[in-house]
Amino acid sequence: MRQVLAGHGASRGSALGRARVRLPHALEVAEETIPAERVDAELDRLHEAITTVRAEMHALRQRLHGALAHEVGEFLDLHALLLDDPELLQGLDDLIRKGRYSADYALRLQRDRLAAVFTGIDDPYLRSRLDDVDQVIGRLHAALHRREAELQGIAGDILVTDNVSPAELAQLHAQGVMAVVTAGGSALSHTAILARSLHLPLVVGVAQALQKVNDGDVLAVDGGSGLVVLEPDADDLRAHRERVREIKRERRQLNRLRREPSRTLDGADIKLWANAESREDVAEAHALGAAGVGLYRTEFLFLNRSELPDEETQFRAYRDAVLGMTGRTVTIRTLDLGADKADGTGLALRGEPNPALGLRGVRLSLARAEVFDAQLRAIARASGYGPVRVLVPMVSAREEVLAVRRRLQRIVRRLRGEGHAVAETIPLGAMIEVPAAALALPGFVGVVDFLSIGTNDLIQYLLAADRNNEALGELYTPLHPALLRLLRDVIRIGARRGRPVAVCGEMAGEARYTPLLLALGLTELSLHPATLLEVRRGIRGCDLGALRRDAPALLRARDRAAIERWLERHRPAV
Repeated sequence: MRQVLAGHGASRGSALGRARVRLPHALEVAEETIPAERVDAELDRLHEAITTVRAEMHALRQRLHGALAHEVGEFLDLHALLLDDPELLQGLDDLIRKGRYSADYALRLQRDRLAAVFTGIDDPYLRSRLDDVDQVIGRLHAALHRREAELQGIAGDILVTDNVSPAELAQLHAQGVMAVVTAGGSALSHTAILARSLHLPLVVGVAQALQKVNDGDVLAVDGGSGLVVLEPDADDLRAHRERVREIKRERRQLNRLRREPSRTLDGADIKLWANAESREDVAEAHALGAAGVGLYRTEFLFLNRSELPDEETQFRAYRDAVLGMTGRTVTIRTLDLGADKADGTGLALRGEPNPALGLRGVRLSLARAEVFDAQLRAIARASGYGPVRVLVPMVSAREEVLAVRRRLQRIVRRLRGEGHAVAETIPLGAMIEVPAAALALPGFVGVVDFLSIGTNDLIQYLLAADRNNEALGELYTPLHPALLRLLRDVIRIGARRGRPVAVCGEMAGEARYTPLLLALGLTELSLHPATLLEVRRGIRGCDLGALRRDAPALLRARDRAAIERWLERHRPAV
């Protein structure tokens, strides 16, 4: 029987297929005790499963690149840390050795113990980390029985579930799953960002999905509107076919823009940089005509390793990125470990009570001088092969920028003394992602050469709203009057002092926000290559003069609804 289920569109696209329903995770294992003589063998079985899961996650991490490495890698790294958690491992060993439980039942008991702890936590985001525990326990249980831990998708399926992790999404996409519908989730989550990069339709927040949909039901999914039609009728099927044709037309039009300038209707050129973290990303950015790399993430060299990468390893990676852009500038962001990006080398602190506010970004680099020096040496050496800029993350004070500048200058002098070719100048920039940096910018803009606004963290810290917390989905938004005014101030200060300003967060890659950013005075954007053509098309449909003239009305907006109305009035002509 036809029904229309409403959710939130998280990744555009249209899909028609059979539903595959996955109910929320539950480890159903009957109580089982073992005789004393089997204890050592059962412990060996458990430890072998742990080793197997570690190897599986390491192998998957090695296969990832580009957007998958960034989004999926963070979750794999977190799961790897859980596998090394003494509380989890010692608890399992004790249950087998002292309680004489089977490894399977020990897993269930330990999961239930941890669940009781997590569900008692007041913070809804920390409570949601139980999903990660469940996924790790599920992998271990599967490894005990030498079967696949991950959900196996079938080409043509539409997955219907309570939620899905980025790691699962990557695997399902590779298997040919056509779309995902979730009862929970957020359009601003890591999973949603990855889905958009993969062009995989995703609808989140369909509250009745698990109650209404059964395995084998036919679904028509519209990732743009957020509507899911159960058992579509003839009209629904015609509408689906028209959406598919429209999407194909749109992609053909976008492909024709690969070599076109990013120029507004009234002739203003907007610089489009690309975000990258792999040779594949760099190659795609070059092919799409990006002005350069506006954000080259270096964390991938440090994650999923047991030892720190040396100077030579880093130099080769940075040099290859510079060579890949054939003379276009590459902006290399120094290490941004910490928060949700923990490493296996012990560099980033584990167990910080509030890691998002902890030792991360430039704070960590300045605290570990020998590690920072190796990275700066590698970057400076790469500058001999083409134009390079250095971007410092998590800046909150003038003295941090000055400390980095002094260190970089000292390293450049030393490298030249050693006979290395180093660029005449290496511009130094600051990430504006901490509200304190935005407010204090007049006091230190003179000691930087350029600025890059990281909207993901800036929104999070400004609004005190975690983007991964489903309960705060409506609060975490770039369409907040306070954010717009802060962006306007940063852009204006940069312009007055002759310092280029770019936005490099997710906001830059959303074409619907392009008119807003241009109106605020922005002329540079840095975004994932997957969204570059859509943003270029948006720019080419904008009248910059008209946007700037109407900017005061935008800045007078009192709430999100007023900002959305402004955006609707200035939707680009395409």
